Amino acid sequence: MHELLKTDKAIPFMRFAKPASALSILFVVLAFASLFTKGLNWGLDFTGGTIIEVGFEQTVELPKVREVLESQGIEGATVQNFGSSRDVLIRLAPEEGLQAQQQGDKVLTAVKTLGSAQIKRVEFVGPAVGQELAEQGGLAILVALLCILAYISFRFEWRLSAGAVLALAHDVIVTLGFFSFFQWEFDLTVLAAVMTVVGYSLNDTIVVFDRVRENFRKLRRGDTAEILDASMTETLSRTLITSGTTLVVVVALFLKGGTLIHGFATALLIGIGFGTYSSVYVASAFAMFIGIKREHMMPTQVEKEGADQPDVLP
Repeated sequence: MHELLKTDKAIPFMRFAKPASALSILFVVLAFASLFTKGLNWGLDFTGGTIIEVGFEQTVELPKVREVLESQGIEGATVQNFGSSRDVLIRLAPEEGLQAQQQGDKVLTAVKTLGSAQIKRVEFVGPAVGQELAEQGGLAILVALLCILAYISFRFEWRLSAGAVLALAHDVIVTLGFFSFFQWEFDLTVLAAVMTVVGYSLNDTIVVFDRVRENFRKLRRGDTAEILDASMTETLSRTLITSGTTLVVVVALFLKGGTLIHGFATALLIGIGFGTYSSVYVASAFAMFIGIKREHMMPTQVEKEGADQPDVLP
């Protein structure tokens, strides 16, 4: 499938640049409003909590363990296998009035309905570790955006680089806004997904910008909007194929990946969707709004030494 979409005419993407930009601004404003009012529902990786390792004499199914815990009033537990199918690691949020060992005893009473079990380990991860993880995660995203800005500024004209970085910030903010609004749990797997979204969105934007630069130098007719439309139409097949195949995998993870990576898959679904959209209506549109022109894309002419001297030979 070299070409998924063949058309002789450029699709007028930039005709809808202003309303699409207004929609993007609305999403960003709503995301900030939710982040400032509701905040993020931090997972145990950031808030701290109790880690309980339970050993069974027989293999147990994780969904049944979750059902038993919920039936005993133990909600929000993260359950996963630890080493083997008979060892289960359970992570719980701190519960007021209960110490870590008391939470462990409560869990043991609940899971004994599934068979013979014993507590192998009970540990409490304090909030100081969680605060450090939150700060380091935020710093990692900021450093990534700054490095990307430096890279794109070196490779492309500064107007394009500004649009690319704005698109990346847009994708991250909107993704965080969804998690804040719906109060989905935000843990380290979600943070990893957000970083993945940054890389994916950047790759899509770079492909479009490469074609934009090429067409500015190759096409002698057409204004900025027409050049952008032509470039995005030419790369549309590649975008649809890449995004489509990626989404097939992400949807499979979302539906069948289980509880542990559900947040990861959710963040990827949101980020990839908005990342594909932002390559057109944030990165490219912003570059057009701040005045990207053909002369900005033309290579610098290097004047040869002595070119201004008169010829000495007849």
